[in-house]
Amino acid sequence: MGTGHYFWAIFYFTSLCSASLANNAKINFREKEKKVLDQILGAGKYDARIRPSGINGTDGPAIVRINLFVRSIMTISDIKMEYSVQLTFREQWTDERLKFDDIQGRLKYLTLTEANRVWMPDLFFSNEKEGHFHNIIMPNVYIRIFPNGSVLYSIRISLTLACPMNLKLYPLDRQICSLRMASYGWTTNDLVFLWKEGDPVQVVKNLHLPRFTLEKFLTDYCNSKTNTGEYSCLKVDLLFKREFSYYLIQIYIPCCMLVIVSWVSFWLDQGAVPARVSLGVTTLLTMATQTSGINASLPPVSYTKAIDVWTGVCLTFVFGALLEFALVNYASRSDMHKENMKKKRRDLEQASLDAASDLLDTDSNATFAMKPLVRHPGDPLALEKLRQCEVHMQPPKRPSCCKTWLSKFPTRSKRIDVISRITFPLVFALFNLVYWSTYLFREEEDEVVLGFV
Repeated sequence: MGTGHYFWAIFYFTSLCSASLANNAKINFREKEKKVLDQILGAGKYDARIRPSGINGTDGPAIVRINLFVRSIMTISDIKMEYSVQLTFREQWTDERLKFDDIQGRLKYLTLTEANRVWMPDLFFSNEKEGHFHNIIMPNVYIRIFPNGSVLYSIRISLTLACPMNLKLYPLDRQICSLRMASYGWTTNDLVFLWKEGDPVQVVKNLHLPRFTLEKFLTDYCNSKTNTGEYSCLKVDLLFKREFSYYLIQIYIPCCMLVIVSWVSFWLDQGAVPARVSLGVTTLLTMATQTSGINASLPPVSYTKAIDVWTGVCLTFVFGALLEFALVNYASRSDMHKENMKKKRRDLEQASLDAASDLLDTDSNATFAMKPLVRHPGDPLALEKLRQCEVHMQPPKRPSCCKTWLSKFPTRSKRIDVISRITFPLVFALFNLVYWSTYLFREEEDEVVLGFV
């Protein structure tokens, strides 16, 4: 009898366990999700036009926390003053009307793909030029509703944003490009945007840009007041540093080489007119083409850029080398004219001497008045002769080193070439010293003013 009761007790317990397992196996949690969604979002139960309550169900403003994940930065255009970025944008807020039973922790969250089913913040990007969502293969967007009523909205978007640039230090500049987000219709009495605590902005690792480097970024608030009220606003300032190595190879070194090539004209013979003219004109045209190509890749601004100073001075040096040859050519012709005049004068003097000697030879009967060999002390002519002797007896002055060195070159044209060989490189080296010290110092100064140090 005891054994039979024991057997039936085991059988009953086994049946209960089997029934419980069968019931658990038959539970369809997707069906539960549907029922929960119908329960909280059914007709007449939830109105997406009404904003959520404030913190702890108060009548204060709804708090929306924002965070971003920067996937890529495609282009930064100097001409249009804009940049393109692709990012994952996330918003999170609490709507107590969306609370539901999580079935003992088995429903972690509900997922929606239709944003119009729930209330959404009316956020917009205030400095946006163009933008689009990503719909391949399906729309890259989701909404997660958690049991406590917390809502997470995530979407992948691509934006082209305005980025006003100051190009005074170009290409030694740093640019700050902002991403601004604000509420369009809800004032701060109804809606407030806050950055998510911890790490509100993430940037993909190994972000590569062709001509810039993303040095750092800074999150801040930018609330704006208008005639219709005060609106909540968030911003991210991205600090981009321009890669100077590209411009050093493509602009600065070629310009230096053109300037140095123009100095070859100083070492050519002043009689080699075709060689010196062709060299000067070629370097001048090449430098002008280089300058126009640089300006074509930049917007027409009203101020002078660092690259304008560099190309302008280099163009001036090349043009100065061409003008130097014109001056040398003029001095050479002047020297030739003076030499011809001296030669003619010597010929005339020689001809007059020859004529005088002929007259002396032919007029043998002529008599000459003999002047006394000794003059009296009070004779003015004797005093004058004495002064002349004193002047000639004075020791000669020592010539300076420059005059001694220049005296080795008898013609003015040769002296101009020799002086140019020294003057042009020295002045260009002095310009480089002033240019780099000025603009590199200003770059560091601007960085300190911007507050990124």
